[in-house]
Amino acid sequence: MKTYSMMSIDEALDAKFNELVVSCMKSGAIDLNLYQEYDVKRGLRDSSGKGVLTGLTEISDVTGYRIVDGVKEAADGMLYYQGYDVKQLVGSGIDKRFAFEETTYLLLFGHLPNEEQLEVFRGILSGLQELSGQFVRDVIMKAPSANLMNGLQKSVLTLYSYDANPDDISVPNVLRQSLQLIAKLPMISVYNYHAYRHFHYFDSLVIKPALKELSIAENILQMLRPDGQYTPLEARVLDAALVLHAEHGGGNNSTFTNHVVTSSGTDTYSAVAASIGSLKGPRHGGANLKVQQMFADLRENCRDIKDEGALREYLQDILDRKAFDATGLIYGMGHAVYTLSDPREVVLKEYARRLADSKDMMDDFILYDTVERIAAELLSNRNHIVKPICANVDFYTGFIYTMLGIPEEMFTPIFAISRIAGWSAHRLEELVNRGKIIRPAYKYVGHHREYKKVDDRE
Repeated sequence: MKTYSMMSIDEALDAKFNELVVSCMKSGAIDLNLYQEYDVKRGLRDSSGKGVLTGLTEISDVTGYRIVDGVKEAADGMLYYQGYDVKQLVGSGIDKRFAFEETTYLLLFGHLPNEEQLEVFRGILSGLQELSGQFVRDVIMKAPSANLMNGLQKSVLTLYSYDANPDDISVPNVLRQSLQLIAKLPMISVYNYHAYRHFHYFDSLVIKPALKELSIAENILQMLRPDGQYTPLEARVLDAALVLHAEHGGGNNSTFTNHVVTSSGTDTYSAVAASIGSLKGPRHGGANLKVQQMFADLRENCRDIKDEGALREYLQDILDRKAFDATGLIYGMGHAVYTLSDPREVVLKEYARRLADSKDMMDDFILYDTVERIAAELLSNRNHIVKPICANVDFYTGFIYTMLGIPEEMFTPIFAISRIAGWSAHRLEELVNRGKIIRPAYKYVGHHREYKKVDDRE
């Protein structure tokens, strides 16, 4: 059995601590048969994997199947923001203008803005994006975290101290706070990255302000890059990724976390920090980084990445827990809702193709495309299921960020920069509808015991 130790526990106590670990694990182990006996919806999902209905929303709709003559059938996935097909929203951004700000407006206010409304909204966001030098010095530059998501949490929670009215949860005040966080999070994320690189790797510390005339996608690139330069295609591809990650229904883990915490009546900064903590997990926002790590391992250990037979052998080893991280998971494959396709992956795959072509990286794109196809076949054969297995949004996201020169440490923070638009919309929806505090039930399956004085215990 693996043993554990902590910096605060000296070697003399280490054996005793390991005994406590064994005791803790034994105490926490529940007979798995009891979950079936009591029909427990583990993960708030039923036996088919479908999420248990816990709320209502008008913000977005996620569908992965259709009903034909009363029978549920697999279908191409669809994602709607406030009733609009997200693929149309991204299309307008790529063809005409940057779309993330427009999408944020839509999520918050329920309708697409006209030209004047959009310009006013952009002006509000650009006016709120600045961070004081005192905040940067005292919060971001001190004790930077190796995982930037912790830096984001710290920064967001500390903004509470800079707010003259932090605990007011009226809709006008929460909207103000939400707009400030949406505007400031890109700069907070990039500055946390630069501070981390400077203090951990002694990189030169050069931080640049966001420019009011640029979109959020453009500002992320110009603040990250030493020369501040980027191509129009690069900025528009990042903008598309922000749009596609902005929202995904009230049941995804970080958004549901926001609903749960908001329902307690707490402040905006605590609710957003809780969502950031959820998004940090590798089963949620950290999945795109796992995909990149998996492909790095593939390149190192697959005998010939241009041979489909070798790729199939390596992927089978992953499923058999013989390769990569021994979890048996091919990261970026499968989704709880989508069946034939994830609409976000479909869009991002096309932009990955365009970006790869512009950067002479089509061989890399072909590798991803081939792995996607083989992995879907292997997963379907292994699981013996009718439901198709499709790639999800994480499959190409990390590849796109890598082509954009975005460091891996920034992958999940960029997800947060995007998803805070959805978190804010759902927090406001929860407050407007004055829902009850969210408190699902847990059944006690232990045993009642008589208390014994310490001298009488074994």
